[in-house]
Amino acid sequence: MKSKIKESPLFWPAKMKDGVLHVLDETLIPEQMHYVEVKNTKQAVNVIRQMKTRAFGQFLVVLQTFVLELNRKSKTGLLERLKETADALNNSRPTFPFSEVTSIVLGWAEKVEHEKTDTKTYVMKNIEGYLQGIRYRRLERVQKIAELIKDGDSILTHCNVSGELAMAAAICQDQGKEIHFFATETRPYFQGAKLTCWELKRMGAHVTLIADNAVGTVMADGLVNKVIVGSDRSCANGDFANKIGTYQIAVLAQEFDIPFYALTQPSDKVKKGEDIPIEIREAKELLTFQGKKYIQGNVDGYYPGFDVVPHEFVKDTIAINVR
Repeated sequence: MKSKIKESPLFWPAKMKDGVLHVLDETLIPEQMHYVEVKNTKQAVNVIRQMKTRAFGQFLVVLQTFVLELNRKSKTGLLERLKETADALNNSRPTFPFSEVTSIVLGWAEKVEHEKTDTKTYVMKNIEGYLQGIRYRRLERVQKIAELIKDGDSILTHCNVSGELAMAAAICQDQGKEIHFFATETRPYFQGAKLTCWELKRMGAHVTLIADNAVGTVMADGLVNKVIVGSDRSCANGDFANKIGTYQIAVLAQEFDIPFYALTQPSDKVKKGEDIPIEIREAKELLTFQGKKYIQGNVDGYYPGFDVVPHEFVKDTIAINVR
């Protein structure tokens, strides 16, 4: 890296310490920063399903769950145990391409299973190297985002991009760029309000929170000149899936001729957007807030967690290849 980058807690929200995985509970931010202890695969799956961490944080949990299993004493064969772990993680959330990562780990284990090489040492070393590579490439992308952002820019973002945008904002400030962010609240979990605004302010950036349904008005009024969002799954043709609400923002950006940029992870496992399995979350997540139902009577809820943005709406992508 060209310079030391101030790091957001959301950039690397899951860390191994003394044989236990500590996962930042993002559902409690901004009220408190609390780390959930994860000691086995079952707990890891629960952390993923309960949205304690999201997106890149879940990717970290997936990889480091294998480390937990490699360190666990068991009568079950190591390769068999790793396969069971991979199955459990792959089934935790349908939209996320966890199988692309778990297959890499299983490939390392299968390669040395019938050789004299110690499987545990070999797989552990490869996971460590893999994580170091990802960290370096993410830091590179932070620099690229900062280069993309010009003095005077006003940027709309949706949901949260796990530290990268806030860290790029800090670089821009060091460079003397005057920039502003508009963050959608991102219902129903309010990741934009709770996470994006929180970490941008921690970095000293200027940010304005808007309702999800205010995007069209903000664009029509000329208050933003760029859109930068993250992604949860990418396709071979350039389509990608992100937090529900991203698609309508892309449509509006095209209508108002505002460049739309996506931070992606290239993949050829899915050909086009319509092939991405969209996770339909439980209706209660939409009908309740902080554990309390705020809708009276018998009302149904429909909450697809993601939507798909066709590649023709994207001005450019800033990609990280996780392989």
